[in-house]
Amino acid sequence: MKAAVYYETGAPDVFRYQDVPDPTCGPGEVIIRVEAVSIEGGDTLNRLGGDLVTVPHVVGYQCAGVVVEVGDGVDDLSPGDRVVTVGMDGSHAELRVAGRAFCWPIPEGVPTEEAACVPVPFGTADDCLFEFGRLRAGETALIHAGAGGVGIAAIQLAKRAGATVLATASGDERISRLADLGLDHGIDYTTTDFAQAVRDLTEGRGADVIVDSVGGSNLQRSLQCLAYRGRCVTFGDAGRENPSKLDISTMRANNQTLVGYFLGAELFLGSRAHAMIAGHLDDIAAGRLRVVVDRRFPLEQAGEAHAYIESRRAFGRVLLIP
Repeated sequence: MKAAVYYETGAPDVFRYQDVPDPTCGPGEVIIRVEAVSIEGGDTLNRLGGDLVTVPHVVGYQCAGVVVEVGDGVDDLSPGDRVVTVGMDGSHAELRVAGRAFCWPIPEGVPTEEAACVPVPFGTADDCLFEFGRLRAGETALIHAGAGGVGIAAIQLAKRAGATVLATASGDERISRLADLGLDHGIDYTTTDFAQAVRDLTEGRGADVIVDSVGGSNLQRSLQCLAYRGRCVTFGDAGRENPSKLDISTMRANNQTLVGYFLGAELFLGSRAHAMIAGHLDDIAAGRLRVVVDRRFPLEQAGEAHAYIESRRAFGRVLLIP
């Protein structure tokens, strides 16, 4: 099969498009012919400096396609079924092997490309807001990186839960597009101190729930605009700052909570998150939630696609098409 691989981590130009051995199907696994790869933020971070599990390495968490083979013990999927899959690596290829527990059948009416964008962004957004952020109707949520995959999902989910939704993004054009998805107040982080803006928009109270994918100094400033008894959930380091110590001295007096989150742990350790993601696929089929695709690149242009994501120009998901 063809795959986008690299032999060392680094900038997007480390990718090579070449032949690699086809994956094999073990018990409890399926192999899919990949039709769409949704590039996740973790994919770019792994390419930049993650572990090389194999050399050459095929990176990638999430993709969707058609089942071509099922392993022993898989009796509820058959060749020809459409599924979206999640794994620790292997999505940037023509074929992908995944455990049955990490495959979701794609409902009728959902395009395969849209399904490819669902489990990681919508699962992460839902858990950050509700399972760990405990967001309730009438509260205020601040979503960082609102124009990204998790951000677009979180804005929709928070709005339909009855929250007032704030989000950071760059530029008036992107903020105006987010209004169509349920955003109440956009904050251009390139020109505005977002922590002060949140305080101003909430009459000094702050946000009840903050979803922070940026990390670093951004996370520190998030704590500065957290409401009394507020919950801040951190799940990423998109800002790519070197690790720094976090000052949490203000949290105790305000009975605030800081939570770290990783969707993979929830998927490995129980069935709750699996059912939640299946529900999002059903909601997309019914038109209750939307997927936004920004651009599509052929698989052989994986480097260009990663560079485009890192330029911070994307609005929504960026896909690779084998």
